[in-house]
Amino acid sequence: MKRLWILFSLLLAGATWSLPALAHKPSDAYLRLALEQGSANVRGEWDIALRDLDYAIGLDADNDGRLTWDEVRHRHDAIAAYALARLHLERGGVACDLVPGRQLVDTHTDGTYTVLAFAAHCPRTGQLAVEYRLFADVDPQHKGLASVRDGDDVRTLVLGSDHPRATVGEGADNGFLAYVRHGMLHIWIGYDHILFLVSLLLPAVLAGGLRAALADVLKIVTAFTVAHSITLSLAALGVVALPSRWVESAIALSVLLAALNNVLPVARGRRWAAAFLFGLVHGFGFASVLADLGLQPGALAASLVGFNVGVEIGQLAIVAAFLPLAWLLRSTWFYRRVVLVGGSGAIMLVAALWLGERLFDLKLLPV
Repeated sequence: MKRLWILFSLLLAGATWSLPALAHKPSDAYLRLALEQGSANVRGEWDIALRDLDYAIGLDADNDGRLTWDEVRHRHDAIAAYALARLHLERGGVACDLVPGRQLVDTHTDGTYTVLAFAAHCPRTGQLAVEYRLFADVDPQHKGLASVRDGDDVRTLVLGSDHPRATVGEGADNGFLAYVRHGMLHIWIGYDHILFLVSLLLPAVLAGGLRAALADVLKIVTAFTVAHSITLSLAALGVVALPSRWVESAIALSVLLAALNNVLPVARGRRWAAAFLFGLVHGFGFASVLADLGLQPGALAASLVGFNVGVEIGQLAIVAAFLPLAWLLRSTWFYRRVVLVGGSGAIMLVAALWLGERLFDLKLLPV
């Protein structure tokens, strides 16, 4: 039993303290490719976060922590050279020649992006292959969310260090399965989502016997799933749009309140209701990934379903890892005092720091 205590302590400590800044939206870039009908050319637009480019190649010339249009404009050549050196297109096995075009800026839900236009001169025939290695040397978790348009047909790809190359049209489900994987990754590195779920699950094993505990967990997970699926769909389809800053702040607040309820119980038997209410907010956080990609309705539907399936798989994996250990330790002083009360206190502290950062645009955490 002592070993179980140690293992559970390490798991909870890792969940609350490791890389807390990654609770924000993961690093993504948005690549749009369009095959020109009757031409050898491929037109491209690539939205890349300025914060990521600043970290990789330095854009803030005066190091004042603020990027101006002049600072970005003066680095256009460097941005194009850096990005296009990490993108390889080929058609029919022959490499395409990438030529940079104009650069603009655009605002996404999580900040300002440069929009790099380029042309790819390719052979007229053959399947298009994409190799993507942007930020692979500085952020292995970065993902490139790509859409490839060929007439009325739109394919979606998710590329990154773990899957840098894909051939458009290889397998009917390549886009769908890629978004399943991305949904799983999104919740596993979204520490605010994980800590919210863990905060709700911590008291679940104290509900009574095994049947009562499983019923409580089922209600919590189902309520959270239904709620975030609703807002994920509405936001990704463009029906509802909320400012990213307020969504991220509300997510941090939901983590804080869920953990506080474990110490000063208010919603004792209604944690499923809290899971549903705040799950609506978390759904907007999940949706930012798909909303920024700007997919057409047909391609968006498959990507939306795949991403949501991935989130659910990732969520169930967390529950499966947490629940057996919690059940074994539920009757011990260690679980009731150290894990439930102490762990909830640690989660409250981290969530409060997140909330301060997001509400007031501060830097309170060391990473």
